[in-house]
Order: sequence, then structure tokens, then C-alpha cells
Amino acid sequence: MTTPNATPESAAPHSESPKSPATRVVVMGVSGAGKSTIGTLVADAMNFPFVDADSLHPLENIRKMAAGTPLNDEDRWPWLDLVGHELATTRGKGIVVACSALKRRYRDAIRAQAPDTIFLHLEGSLEVLSSRLEGRSGHFMPPNLLASQLDALEPMEADEAAVVIDIAASMNEILDAAVAGIRQVSGD
Repeated sequence: MTTPNATPESAAPHSESPKSPATRVVVMGVSGAGKSTIGTLVADAMNFPFVDADSLHPLENIRKMAAGTPLNDEDRWPWLDLVGHELATTRGKGIVVACSALKRRYRDAIRAQAPDTIFLHLEGSLEVLSSRLEGRSGHFMPPNLLASQLDALEPMEADEAAVVIDIAASMNEILDAAVAGIRQVSGD
């Protein structure tokens, strides 16, 4: 099955069966939205592997962000290429990747390699996001970059295969809504 926005030609060439392409999910949102946490839970619930796209960033990008400098598009294109490749080459029944994917052109770059990708957008208020960032340690994204990410965020458009979840809900509610939404969009 393909997503509503996918064409038969976009079915994954490396899926287990030609009749059942892999379900490709990008858990997206700004820093502090819970991409890694929710992504891991969704992957576990759906029995898919999980990849945090932060682990795909070149070291120079990580250093730049850790120093409090926002990435520019030139920094992002090689990273987004790796994210799209990871999604496109999965051989299992599905994959979940946590990736900010804040702008439409970034999501388009990912879809250029994996056209049937479903974006799970975790959205939340500035207050909720700020409180989550303040309680987090050991991450290279400092809380003061949240404003630049919120400014850069472009909402999902009607032609994008997407599930949008408010992160103010309980973890169980977020997980249940995410899995149900992904299954609905993917046709499972």
C-alpha cells in the first residue's frame, strides 16, 4: 500500500514484498518536542527500527550547534541527504527516524529519496517546549536556539502525508494518537 500522496512508482524498491512497501516515518518538530522519545516509543509500538537523525549530522554541524550557531541550508543538505537515504534503503517493514524537518524544502529533500514518507509532526507551545529543554542535559542543542527553530518552522501542507500531534497531551495519548495516525495515513 502507498500513502495518499504516493504514486505506485514511489513504492520502496527494497521493501519485503512488492505488495506491501515499508512504512517510513519521520518524527519531526523543534528541539524539545520529544522527537527521540516519541520516535523510540512509536518504533517500539510498530516493531520498526529507530534512527535519530542527530547521529547522522556531520561533526562540524554538531560543533556549530553546540556553540549556539544555527545551521544554514548549506550545512543541512548533506545531512538531509543521509536522512532520505536511511529511509529509502530500509529493508524491513518500516522505519522511524527523528529529524527536525522544519521547512517544506527539507521535507521535500527527504521525499526526493523516500516519496512515501509520513511526517509525524510533534507541535507544542513555547512554554511547553522551553520547560522540556530546561530539564534536558547532555544534548548539543542549547535552549536559546528554540526561538530560531520556531521562526523557521513551516507547518505541514495539505499535500504532505502527515500526522500532527499536540505534545501537551500525556505520553500514552501522544503514542496512541501517533500510531493510529500513522496507520491511517499508511493504509494499514
